[in-house]
Amino acid sequence: MREEVLDILKKSEIPLTELEIDNKLINKVGLDKLCEELRTLEKCGDVYVTKKGKYTLYENTHLKVGKLSINKAGFGFVIMENEPDIHIKKENLNGAIHNDLVAAEYISEEEGRIVRILDRSFDTIIGEYTENNGIGEVLLDDSRVKLTIIIDSEHRNNAMPGHKVIVKPYAEITKNKYYGEIIKILGHKDDVGIDILSKVYEHDIEPNFLEETMEEIKNIPDYVKESEMDGRRDLRDKKIITMDGDDAKDFDDAIGIEKLDNGNYLLGVHIADVTHYVKEGTFLGKDAEERATSVYLVDRVIPMLPHQLSNGICSLNPGVDRLTMSCDMEIDSNGRVVNYDIYESVINSKLRMTYKKANDYLERNIINPGYENFTKELDLMKKLSEILRKRRDDRGQLNFDVPEVKIKVDEECKPIEIGERERGIGEKLIEDFMIVANETVAEYITNIGYPMMYRIHEIPKDKKIREYFMLLKSLGHNVKIKGKITEIKPKQIQEILDSLRDSKDYEMLSELGLRSMQKAIYSTENLGHFGLASKCYCHFTSPIRRYPDDTVHRVLKMILHGNELSGRDLIDLEKKLDREAAHSSLKERNAVECERDVEDMKMAEYMLNHIGEVFKGKVSSVVPSGMYVRLENRIEGRVHVGSMKGDYYIVDEVGQSIIGKRSGKKYRLGDEVIVKCVDASKVEGTIDFELVAEVKNEEQEN
Repeated sequence: MREEVLDILKKSEIPLTELEIDNKLINKVGLDKLCEELRTLEKCGDVYVTKKGKYTLYENTHLKVGKLSINKAGFGFVIMENEPDIHIKKENLNGAIHNDLVAAEYISEEEGRIVRILDRSFDTIIGEYTENNGIGEVLLDDSRVKLTIIIDSEHRNNAMPGHKVIVKPYAEITKNKYYGEIIKILGHKDDVGIDILSKVYEHDIEPNFLEETMEEIKNIPDYVKESEMDGRRDLRDKKIITMDGDDAKDFDDAIGIEKLDNGNYLLGVHIADVTHYVKEGTFLGKDAEERATSVYLVDRVIPMLPHQLSNGICSLNPGVDRLTMSCDMEIDSNGRVVNYDIYESVINSKLRMTYKKANDYLERNIINPGYENFTKELDLMKKLSEILRKRRDDRGQLNFDVPEVKIKVDEECKPIEIGERERGIGEKLIEDFMIVANETVAEYITNIGYPMMYRIHEIPKDKKIREYFMLLKSLGHNVKIKGKITEIKPKQIQEILDSLRDSKDYEMLSELGLRSMQKAIYSTENLGHFGLASKCYCHFTSPIRRYPDDTVHRVLKMILHGNELSGRDLIDLEKKLDREAAHSSLKERNAVECERDVEDMKMAEYMLNHIGEVFKGKVSSVVPSGMYVRLENRIEGRVHVGSMKGDYYIVDEVGQSIIGKRSGKKYRLGDEVIVKCVDASKVEGTIDFELVAEVKNEEQEN
């Protein structure tokens, strides 16, 4: 019925009443059910109800529908697919809170205001249960959600003050004030790991699998049966290895390499055949689809698949037979894939390499025990990786070089060491091999003509890239672009990044350049991957931790098994993949936000033990309230402009600088400064610095 109602409204040039829609329905369901469906479509942001109670599509109005994202400063953005975000000032939120689905209107070219709240962000919320004069209340963890939740004695469910809880608001008292029911106690706020578990639930991530899923996996064997190898290419005698981090426990990609007589390389990328075990329509399949991704936090992984699969039968562990999907590629000395073969296979990994030990050989010529018979292959891998990377560089892939933070915690989940995550030759060559395999598979399915789920990264929005170039010019960097900005190529942006490489503010400028890009998402429409300068790209190589890879495997199997799909079948498949792409993109965003929030929380917790200490850092960004300073270990804190003494300072956010009104003293992006840590909040994930001095260097003095 949903599709039929939407189709009726799309074809109508005027808004329709419920009766008028009912009269046009071919499949009659009754007025009550129709009204119920219309309420649902209204909450989803598909259907707009006029003041006269008539219905039309939002696309027929001047309003824009999106998710409201509010930052810690109090203002927000309405985020929409394939359209620029709308900036919403604090005074124009109109009662909307973080993550609400809203309808907004523009009040200027860049500013907007919330007109309607279509769907509240909360079904359940995370917070700490407290009592004051016998009245229970849940203090919400997320300060961006401006709600008061009152708990009466009947709905306390044995919660005690200090418990972290999941609360369900069930009745509105006044605007943004609700009665709530505690539906789950996570534990006491001081219990080990409860802080991270609270973040997990806050981002709508379920750490536990369905009981039915756990029952189903009992029927999956922990070894590969002979009958399961029928029809597969047997590669068990091949020199195939895995290469992952020291602490990795699931291995979903393996590689083999050799040099052919014609001088070309034969690269085999062998990926765990997860879909052999995770079938659509099963509880295991539904659970994986709903999760869509694994989530990697500082002390734990919340896997997409149960450990019995992700670390067991699906993992390409050494010395055991495993079912795989293989992509063999013949690659010439220019990095071109001149021939390829994609097929189902069975392998037996000969060695579980670690990046650390592989890098010992690749970077320092140190051969660890067990690696003696693989030095030839490592040499070939290094050479081929250089060839593939050069080819991508030549076509214009973007190298923003933004390091990742690594947080080490003790057995009580207390942060004890924070720094940059190392990336050596081994990490880079595996990335290179996975990229070329993803491109090859995407090209193969596209050429066959089957629908599939692409990984797309669209061209930057005109406004964002213009602002970035304006910033570069304001900081004294000579930026020249040939042609229209709206038609900019990745190679042009990479050339600009290369020209900035020797600048003191390169790291920050590179990071701001990354922020000016669009986010990569999943889609059934092939719009290319701007960051990789790739015309056709998908995710094929990580089916243990990403559901989109499993969808690609399933389409591959349809082709390899000779399934002939009718036109109707192809349309249905594309619609199904379309829904899964949107869901996977959403769950990926939730996972990334959760990972970032946990990192912020742990960095703030770390700095609680360093209040009053002085550090050297660099100005990493300028915001309306002041500037952020990044320390050498990548911890960031804010210097509030009001705390800067000795002058009245004016914030120039466009030029990323803060200027003293009387003295003319300027603090710019990349400037080195000395700061003192004056405060930190683990709950908010924030750190406050106070400016002590600036560090003079030759560039500043000249």
